[in-house]
Amino acid sequence: MENSYSKFACVYDEFMDNVCYDEWASYLVSMLSRYGINDGLVLDLGCGTGRMTQLLDDAGYDMIGVDGSWEMLAQAMEKREASRKDILYLCQQMQSFELYGTVRAVVSVCDCLNYILEEEELKKIFSLVNNYLDPEGLFVFDMNTEYLYRDVIGERTIAENREVSSFIWENEYEEDTRTNTYLLTLFLREPDGRYAKSEELHVQRAFPQRVVERLLEEAGMKLIAVYDGYTTDAPAADSERLTFIAMEQGKKKQGKD
Repeated sequence: MENSYSKFACVYDEFMDNVCYDEWASYLVSMLSRYGINDGLVLDLGCGTGRMTQLLDDAGYDMIGVDGSWEMLAQAMEKREASRKDILYLCQQMQSFELYGTVRAVVSVCDCLNYILEEEELKKIFSLVNNYLDPEGLFVFDMNTEYLYRDVIGERTIAENREVSSFIWENEYEEDTRTNTYLLTLFLREPDGRYAKSEELHVQRAFPQRVVERLLEEAGMKLIAVYDGYTTDAPAADSERLTFIAMEQGKKKQGKD
């Protein structure tokens, strides 16, 4: 069985065409601008194939992308070459990423942080983000909710047949551990017309909102807001995705005591 996002990387964008990347990018830009971040260095943590990274680059930010999958980053770098953009991509795990200096903001989209399965690991990421943010820099990230895993996709099998590939996505939710295991079976068409089968295992965990808020605080960050998805609505019992906005604390702005 393949590692997560190995074979899937080459068809990831094709199967994620239901994600409103343009709308999400506009939302992120509006949130960053609300707090005076209109340019400068921004980190896309868990950047995957670089779709959001490129959109934020288009919006005028100097982008850095970090992801733990070489295969996903290969797709991102192909986009970079085709568009002749100057984006730095680093293959690093989120729990141990290192930058050359601080950035004005960090974003993380498409439930990347749900792949973190332990509270201490999530807190470690939050602490790293806080460390690499400029004074009062912003951290904007989303996470899938327990409602989504338990009541929407749990125990469901999703299948799609596309022109060059097909997939079967089997979900199994464990309520005791709040983990959702995906068995992804891919059928990728080869140049000779035959289909090659591969399997990947993905595991995500739902963290209650109160736990995420506590871990942010323990990591030294200041929680600004929590919204229902990419809106400005308050979270609801049937929210499938939450967007968290937190601010760096602990560093002094230049020229301030």
